[in-house]
Amino acid sequence: MPTDPWFYAAAVPAVLIFGIAKGGFGGSLGVLGVPIMSLVMSPVQAAAILLPILCLMDLLGLAAYRGKWVMADVRVLIPSAFVGITIGAVLYGILTVGHVKLIVGITALLFSLHYWFFDRHRRLDERSDASYVGAVTSGMSAGFTSFVAHAGGPPLNMYMLRRNLDRTAYVATTVIFFTAVNYAKLIPYGWLGQLSTDNLVASLVLAPLAPIGIAIGYWLHRRVSDRFFFRFAYVLLFLVSLKLISDGISGP
Repeated sequence: MPTDPWFYAAAVPAVLIFGIAKGGFGGSLGVLGVPIMSLVMSPVQAAAILLPILCLMDLLGLAAYRGKWVMADVRVLIPSAFVGITIGAVLYGILTVGHVKLIVGITALLFSLHYWFFDRHRRLDERSDASYVGAVTSGMSAGFTSFVAHAGGPPLNMYMLRRNLDRTAYVATTVIFFTAVNYAKLIPYGWLGQLSTDNLVASLVLAPLAPIGIAIGYWLHRRVSDRFFFRFAYVLLFLVSLKLISDGISGP
């Protein structure tokens, strides 16, 4: 069992943030989890400790949003994500986490700026740019970045925020997507030796925080309007993009 107080100072808020993101805000906020834990450990170890907890959160999210996802998106996004996960496993050790964060951060920044300067005055029902190519690209990118640093939220949201969806369908679709992605990641993570006994013990210690974070996120989700929700999501995407760019520039 971990005894370092700095471990808990970083890991507890990271796990709660992931839970809140999964429970009510489509995953964007969760991208901060690995960077927070990376303050006291390597990003690789942080990702390994978080993965079993994310799998538990996914089951809780499925129970909360069961049957509310959009199957037309799921059928394209999930197979595309599996391709991205495979690419991530093959390139493991070649691309650094810093490289991935920089790429994702720049793309997310451009997308959020486009919304605030060109797209935010359009009605929600006019935002339905849901091309097959866009779904495949987003799914692959999310699968790849999720494998490397549990940072699949921004690539997925760059597609999902363009869809003509209410916030419940939006969050539910992200929930089933990341459930499939995270459970698929268990195979290469185990193969690469990241699910060590020490890491699994740390995951077990932090696991009780999973339902707490999910409950907080679900509670918040039911108490905000569509307009506030989507504007908040874009603000979050912008802030996360700055964090990713900063980490990508300064990191290895």
